[in-house]
Amino acid sequence: MGLKDCMKLLEKMSFLILNEIAASSYSSLLNDFVESELFLIDGDSLFITCLNDEELKPGQSLHFFYLVERYLLDLKSKGGQFIVVFFKDFEHSYFETPGLLPLRTALILHLQQNTDINIQTEFSGCFSQEWNCFLERNCPYFLLVLDEGMTDLQTYLFYFFIVCSWSRRISIALISGQKLDILRVYAYFMISRHKNQHFFKQNKIEMESVYQTLIKHLQTSSVAALTPLFDQLRCGDLEREVCWSIGQLQAFWPKGSDIRSVLYVLSCSLSLKTYYHFLQKKKKAYSQETDISKKHLASLEEVEDLCRMYCLSVILLLHLPLSQRACVRFITSSWKNSISTFLKVKKWCEFFVLRNLDSSETWNVDLTHICDINDDSLWKNIAYYYERESIQGLHLDLGKVIEEDYKDLWSAVSHLVREFHVGPPLPLRVTTQLFLQSESSPIKESQEKMPNLGFIPVTSPIVRNFVGDTLDQVPFLSSDDPVVTSLVKYKEFHELVHWHSHKPLSDHYERTKCFTNGKSDNGRKAIQKLQTFQQLFGNSIEGTTSKIIVTQSVAPKNDFVAAKKNKKSHESKADIIIKENSNRLLAKEEQKESERWKNLASSIEGEMKENFHSGITKLEDFLKTCKSNSVKFKIEMVGLNASLNTWREHCQGEGKVTKDLSIAIHMMKRIHSIMERYQEFLQEPEKKKICRCLKYLGFDNLAKTLDPTEIMENDKNSKKIHYAIDMGPARFQLQHMGHYLFRNDRKDPDPRVNDFIPDTWQRELLDIVDNNESAVIVAPTSSGKTYASYYCMEKILRESDDGVIVYVAPTKALVNQVSTTVQSRFTKHLPEGQVLCGVFTRDYRHYALNCQVLVTVPACFEILLLSPSHQEWEEKIRYVIFDEVHCLGGEIGAEVWEHLLVMIRCPFLALSATISNPKHFTEWLQSVKRYWQEAEKSIASSYPSLTTHGCVRASQKHLKVKKSYRVRLVLYEERYNDLEKYVCSLQDGDIVFNHYHPCASLTTDHIEKYGFPSDLALSPRESIQLYDTMVQAWKAWPKTQELNPEEFVYFKDKIVITKMDARKYETALKEEIVNWIKNGHENKANQVLRILSPTPVSQSDGMDHMFPLLVENLRKMDKLPALFFMFKINVVEQMALRVCSALEEKQERRQPANAAKEVHVLTNKLKKVKKSMEKTPTMPENALKRSSRIDQSIVREAEHMSLLKMLEKKTEIPPDCTYANPKIVDAETLQMMFDRIKSSRKGEELKNLARRGIGFHHRCLEARGRQFVEVLFRKGFLRVVTATSTLALGINMPCKSVVFTQNSPYLDALNYRQMSGRAGRRGQDFLGNVFFYDIPLPKIDKLIKSNVPELKGQFPFGMTLILRLMLLASKADNVSVAKAKVLSVLNHSLLSFKKPRIKEMLKLYFLFSTQCLVKEGYLDCEGNPVGFAGLVSHLFYEEPSNFLFVSFLRKGLFHNLCQPTNKGSKHFSQDVMEKLVLVLANLFGRVYVPAKFLDGNLKFYQSKVFLEDLPTDFDAALFEYNTNVKKDFSHFLVIASRFADMKQEHQLPLSKIEFTGKKCDTSKFVSHLMDFKKNRSAVSPFVCLSGVTDQDLLQVQNVSNVILRTIGITSSQVPVLHSSKIDNLGRRMILNAYALDFYKHGSLKGLEQDNRIVEGEAYDLLKNFSLILQSISVSLRELCEDETDNVVLAFEQLSESFKEKLGKV
Repeated sequence: MGLKDCMKLLEKMSFLILNEIAASSYSSLLNDFVESELFLIDGDSLFITCLNDEELKPGQSLHFFYLVERYLLDLKSKGGQFIVVFFKDFEHSYFETPGLLPLRTALILHLQQNTDINIQTEFSGCFSQEWNCFLERNCPYFLLVLDEGMTDLQTYLFYFFIVCSWSRRISIALISGQKLDILRVYAYFMISRHKNQHFFKQNKIEMESVYQTLIKHLQTSSVAALTPLFDQLRCGDLEREVCWSIGQLQAFWPKGSDIRSVLYVLSCSLSLKTYYHFLQKKKKAYSQETDISKKHLASLEEVEDLCRMYCLSVILLLHLPLSQRACVRFITSSWKNSISTFLKVKKWCEFFVLRNLDSSETWNVDLTHICDINDDSLWKNIAYYYERESIQGLHLDLGKVIEEDYKDLWSAVSHLVREFHVGPPLPLRVTTQLFLQSESSPIKESQEKMPNLGFIPVTSPIVRNFVGDTLDQVPFLSSDDPVVTSLVKYKEFHELVHWHSHKPLSDHYERTKCFTNGKSDNGRKAIQKLQTFQQLFGNSIEGTTSKIIVTQSVAPKNDFVAAKKNKKSHESKADIIIKENSNRLLAKEEQKESERWKNLASSIEGEMKENFHSGITKLEDFLKTCKSNSVKFKIEMVGLNASLNTWREHCQGEGKVTKDLSIAIHMMKRIHSIMERYQEFLQEPEKKKICRCLKYLGFDNLAKTLDPTEIMENDKNSKKIHYAIDMGPARFQLQHMGHYLFRNDRKDPDPRVNDFIPDTWQRELLDIVDNNESAVIVAPTSSGKTYASYYCMEKILRESDDGVIVYVAPTKALVNQVSTTVQSRFTKHLPEGQVLCGVFTRDYRHYALNCQVLVTVPACFEILLLSPSHQEWEEKIRYVIFDEVHCLGGEIGAEVWEHLLVMIRCPFLALSATISNPKHFTEWLQSVKRYWQEAEKSIASSYPSLTTHGCVRASQKHLKVKKSYRVRLVLYEERYNDLEKYVCSLQDGDIVFNHYHPCASLTTDHIEKYGFPSDLALSPRESIQLYDTMVQAWKAWPKTQELNPEEFVYFKDKIVITKMDARKYETALKEEIVNWIKNGHENKANQVLRILSPTPVSQSDGMDHMFPLLVENLRKMDKLPALFFMFKINVVEQMALRVCSALEEKQERRQPANAAKEVHVLTNKLKKVKKSMEKTPTMPENALKRSSRIDQSIVREAEHMSLLKMLEKKTEIPPDCTYANPKIVDAETLQMMFDRIKSSRKGEELKNLARRGIGFHHRCLEARGRQFVEVLFRKGFLRVVTATSTLALGINMPCKSVVFTQNSPYLDALNYRQMSGRAGRRGQDFLGNVFFYDIPLPKIDKLIKSNVPELKGQFPFGMTLILRLMLLASKADNVSVAKAKVLSVLNHSLLSFKKPRIKEMLKLYFLFSTQCLVKEGYLDCEGNPVGFAGLVSHLFYEEPSNFLFVSFLRKGLFHNLCQPTNKGSKHFSQDVMEKLVLVLANLFGRVYVPAKFLDGNLKFYQSKVFLEDLPTDFDAALFEYNTNVKKDFSHFLVIASRFADMKQEHQLPLSKIEFTGKKCDTSKFVSHLMDFKKNRSAVSPFVCLSGVTDQDLLQVQNVSNVILRTIGITSSQVPVLHSSKIDNLGRRMILNAYALDFYKHGSLKGLEQDNRIVEGEAYDLLKNFSLILQSISVSLRELCEDETDNVVLAFEQLSESFKEKLGKV
C-alpha cells in the first residue's frame, strides 16, 4: 500500500477530528482540584508547541528548555499529575528539519536526568501492545496533544494518537489554544464519545495498516535525507563511528567532562570527517578545474574556521553566567547558504552522538547542562566580530583562561580527526569567506528610547494607606513630566455635550426586576401563586411546622448554662405551675398513645404471624409516631416476642440450608433498642426474655452478662444448637447490623433546641452564635451543620425588628431553597413595610432591603456592600452566613467570596463540607477580624451608632450586644450514615454490582507517605472484611486473636455495640496495617490491598445504551430514589429521555396491537360528548322540552364519565412501567406543579418525564424547571433524576443512592465528596449507596483516596474593582467606614496571606491600575472618580470590555454608526442593528473558535459561525487602547522587576539548574560582545538570549512566557482585549458569531448545529448577552438628557428586539 492509497482513510479520520474540534468545549482542564486526575502529555506536541513560541529564535536551546520547564512547572504547581510520552515512531517525522532531532533527544535526556518528571520513551507507537498495557495500568483521563504538526505527515500521526486514545476511552485536550492563568489551565476538550470508539472499531485493521505504511514512508524519507550527506555510511555504520569516537575521547578524557564539551568534540570531529568525505566525492563528480566554491559549498578550511568559532562559543557557555550572556547583542543576520550543507551534517552528527551517549557506561559525562548545548546567537556574534569588526582593526584579547580552555578543546577535536590535519587553534579565522548574510542593520537596535519610568502621583488617602510603605521604593514622575502635564480633561465627542457622565447611575439592585409590586390584579395573583408554591417548596424541604417568633430583649450575658443553674435554684410559683401542667399534658398524651396501641396491637401482631416482615415494618412505623417511652417499650417487647417466635418457626422448618438472618437482625434491633433506650423499664421478666432470645441466637456469652443464673439453668437444653447463628455476636452485629448500630448521641437535651438533641460539636456552634463569634465550620454533608444557620436566624429575629442576617449561597437554586425554608420555618409579625425574608439575585429581587433575613448570591451581596447609597442598610447587618464557602477556590466569581469575607464588619459563619486547609483559612479570617477590631476604634469617634465598648446598637431601642472579633474553627468528620460503594460491570449482557472496599484504592506507598486519608471511613462490615483479609494474607499474624471481633476490647461480651465502638475497631485495624508497612511486612500489606481490590470492570462501547437497564436493576434492588450524576448538559437530558423511552417501549410491548387505535377512538368520542354538553338552546323552551333536555344532559354526563374512566384505564401506566410514586402527591398538587412549567422552555419534556417518575436538573434549566424537579424528588414522586454538579452545591435532595455515570475532569475529589454526600437520607436510610457506572477503576481509586482541595485564593482585583473601591471611598456618606472597607479588600487577599513578596506585587499592580485609570480619564490625581467612571464600574463583570465600550462611546463611534433610517426618525434599519450587534459581540460574551475549525471547510446551514472583524474605525480605536495599556503595563513590569527574586530568575524553573557565577571581567572580547545591558530588566534572562527586550513587550500577545516569573503576574492581568487570538502554533483564533447569528435567524437549533454550542449553553450565553444589552440601554438613558439621542434610541431598540427574539425560544 502506497501513501496515496492511504489518503481515503486519512481524510475520513481528519473529518471526524475536525468535527470533534468544532464541538469541543473550552474549559478548565485541572478544574481547580486535579488531585484525582492523571493525564498524559504527548512529548512531541510539547516539543513543537515550545518551538513555536513567538519570541524563541532558532538555535537558542537554553531559552527553549526554559519554556518547556516553565510550562511543566506551571502544570505541577496547579496540582497536575502527568506523564510525558515520546513515541519512537515520531522521531522519523523530523527528516525535513534534522536540526530539531538533537534538540528533541536532548530534551528527553534532560527531563529524564535532571527533573522528577515521569518520562516514557519505550513505546514505538500508539498501536503497540506495550502502549495498551501502559494505558490499562495507569488509566489516564486525557491526553494533551496538538491538532496540527509541522508537516502534514506529523499531523496525521497526531490524528492516529487522538483516535487511538478515544478508542481506549481517553479524552483529548488540545495544547493549541491553551491558556494558563495563576490558578488554572484552559484548553479545548474533546471527550471520548461512543461514535469515536465505534469509528476505531470499524476501521481498526485498515488504520493499523495505514499507520505502518506512514511509518515506513517516514523511515524511507529519513534514509533519503541522510544518503547524500553520509554517502555509503548507513545508520548502523554512523553509530559504530560514534561509538568509536566516544571510546577515543574517553581515553583522552578518562575523568569525563561536561556534556557541552563532549558533544562539541564528538559532533565537530565527526561532522568534519563526514564533510571531508562529502567534498571528496563532490570533487570526483565534478571536473578538477571546477572550484567547489562555485557550487555554493564552503571549503574544508572554511568549515574548520566555522568549527573553531563554534568551539569558542562553547567555551564561553562554560565560563559566562547567564546574567552576562543575557546582555549579548543580537545578530539579526542569518547563515549563508554556502554553509547550510555543513550545518545539516553537524546536526545529524549531534543527534547520533546524543543517541549513543550511553554506549559507555563507565564514563562520567555530566548531563546537567545538556539544556545549554547550543547558543546560535553567541556563535553568530563571534562570526560577526571576526568577519566584520576584526578586519576593520578591532583586535580584542580573549583572556588567558578562555584562550587556554579553547586550545584544549580544539586539541581534542584534532585528536579525533585522523584523516586530515584540522589546523592550529589560533588564529581562529584563516579564510575570508563571509558566513553571515549581509544586512543593512545586522545588530538588533532599540527601536525607541524608553521614557522616564515612574508612576503618576495620586494623592489619595487610599493610595497612601495601602502602598505607603512601598512608595519610597518605586519611582514617581515629577509634576512637569510630559505624561503628567498632558493629563488634561478628556475632550468628549461633540455630540456628548448633553450627556451627564458624572451623574450617579442606578445600581444593579435598583434595576433588578422586583416581584413585590402587587397593585394590579395580575400582580396580586402572581404573588399569591408564588406564595402557594413557596409554601409547598418549603414543606418539601423541612416538613416541620412554622415557628412563631416574638421580639424579646436580650440578656447582657447570654450564657444558657448559667441561666439553667439559676433556674433550678430559684424556681418561681409560675414555673412550678407550668411544669405541672406540662407533666399533666404528657400523661394525657401517653394515655392516648396507649389506647391507640391497644386498638392496633392485635392486628399488627396478627400480621407479624402471617407475614413477619410486613408486620414488623408496620410496628416500626407506629413506633415513629409515638412519643411516650413507656408505650414504646411495650411495643418493642411485642416486636421482640414476635421476632423470637418467627425465628423458632423458621429454624424448625425442614430442609433449611441457610437461615434467613433478617429475622435475627430484627430480633437484635429490638434488643438494642430496649437495652439502649428503655433501661429504666426493664424488669426481671423482660431481662429473662432478652436472655432467651440471645440464647436462641447462640450468643450465650451475652446472655450470661445479663443473667448468669438463667444461662446455667438452660444450659441443659441441647436444642439451642439448632437455632444458633454460625458466628459470634460481635461479628454478627458488625457484618449484618452495621448500619443499625446506635450512634453515640447525647441524651441530655439542650434548652435552645426543641426538635432534637444536639451533638457536642453542634452545641459548640450554638455557643458561638450566642457569643456573637465567627466560625469556620467544616463537617460532612447531612451532618447537621446548617442547623446553626437557622438558630442564628432565630436569634437575630428574636433580638429586634431591625437586625438583619444575610445568607450567602453560591447558586440561584440554593437561594430559592433557603428562602422558602426560612419562610416555612419562621413566622413573625413585623411593622408595616417590613418582611421576614427577602431575596436578591441577578434575575429578580423580593423585599431585599426591608427584610430581616436576606438570601442572596455573592455577586449581589457585593453590589450592596460596594454601593455608597446602601451604607445605612449595611449597618443593620448582625450576622452573615456563607454556605459552601469552598467556592472561594472555584473558577468563576471566586474572588467575590474573598471580598465579602474581608468587607463585612459583623460576625459570620462559613460552612463547607470540603476544605483541606481549614486552619490556614481560619488564620486568614482571624487576621481580617483583627484588622477590623483596630479599624472600629478609629471609626467609633465619628460613627454614633457604635459605642466605645464596641457594642452595636441592634435596634431603635438602643439594645446593646457585645461584639466579638474571635474566629473559631469547628471540625467534625463523622457522617451520620455509612456510605458503601459499588462498581457496575457487564456480565452476560446484564449489569452486575460488585462491592468496592475503600482500602482497595490505596497502595502501601501511599499509606507510608500519607497514612490513611482522614475521610476514608469503613462501614462495620467493611472493617470485618478487612480483618478477614488480614488473617488470610498473614496466617501467623501475632495480633490475630487480639483483633478478633469477639475478643476485641471494646466488643467483648457487649450486647449493644455502638457506632463509636465500631469506629475504634476500624482505627485499630488501620493502625495495624500502618505498623505492618513500618515493620518490614510491606508484602503482607500489599497482599491485603490486592485481595480487597475488585475484579477489573467489564465495559463495552455501548454503556450509554445500557443505562435504562442500570436504572431498572437499581429499582429491583430497592436502591431508588437515586441521583445520576453526569457532566454534560445534553447527556443529562438524553439519559433521562432514554430511560423514559425504555419504559414506554416496555408498556407498548404489553398492550394489544389495536390499543393506540382504541385510545384514539375513545378520545374522539369524548370530544364529541363534551361538545354536545357545552351546547345550550338559543330559543325559549316549554316545560316538556326543558325536562327532556335535562334527561339528555344527565345521560351525556353519565356517558362522559364512563368514557373518561375507560380512557383513564386504557392510558393508565402499569406500576412496573413507571418509577413515579403516585400515592405521595395528590392530583391537585401535581397539576399545580405541571401548570407552573407549562410555558417553560423544557416544560413539556419535564411533564412527560415526571409522569414516569423521571427528571433532569442542570444549570441551563430555568428556575421553575429546577424547582419542579427538586420538589417532586423531595416529595418522593420522582425517583430517578439525572443531573450535573448543580445538585452538588448544597441543594437539599437526599436520596438512597448516588450513581456516577460519566467520567470527566469535573469528576474530581471535591465534586465526588459533594455528590456522594447526597446518598443516605437521615431519618430514612441507615446506609447510603454510591455506584460507579462506566468509571475506570484507577479513577475510582483516585477519587476515594485524594484529598479535597486547598483554598489558595485568587488574583484579588482588577482595574474595575479598584475603580469601584475608589467610587465607594469618595461617594460614601460615612467616609471612615468606606475607607476601612476599601483598605480591607486591598490588604487582605488570601493569595498574599503570609506571602510578603506577592503582597508587594499587588501593591505595584494597584499603582499600575490607578495610573491607567488616571490616564484614561476615570480618576483624577486626587483619586476621585471622574468622567464615565460610573458607567465603567456598572459593567464591572465584563472587564476589559467595559473600558473599550466607554472608549468607543467617548470617541463618538456609536454616534457615527447609529444613524436612523430617515432624518428625524426614531427607528433604525436592520443593517444598523446588525452592525451594532457585531461591535458588541466583539466586546461581550466572547467565545473563541479553535484555529483548526477554520480549516475544516465544514458546511453551515443557518449561521455564519465566524465573527467578522470590527468596523475599521472601531478596530483603530481598539488598537490605540491596547497600545496605550500595553505601554503602561510594560513600564509597570520594568518597575516591578526590582522586586523579583533574581536568584530564582537565573535558575531553570523545574530542574533548578543554576546559571549563576562570577562575571568574566578579564576578557575584553567578552565585554565587547556582552555590552547590551539596557532595556532588559523586565524580561527573563533566558528569554533575553533570543534578543527580546523590554520594548518588545508591546508586541508580545502572551507576556507570561517572557517576563520575570517571580513577579507573579500573567497575561490575564493585562486589561487588553484582542479581536482575535493567536494560538500556540501561531494560528489565528476567531470569535464565534453566535450572538449575531442568533439575532439574524433566532434559532437555538441553528446555533447547536452550526456554531457547535449545546442548546442549553447557547441559551445561557444569549441570556447573559441580553442582560448586558438591557444594562447598557438603561445606563445610557440615565446618563443622557436628550430623549432623541440616536445612540440611546438604537440601544433601546436593539435591547427590546433581542429580548423579544430570545423570549420566543
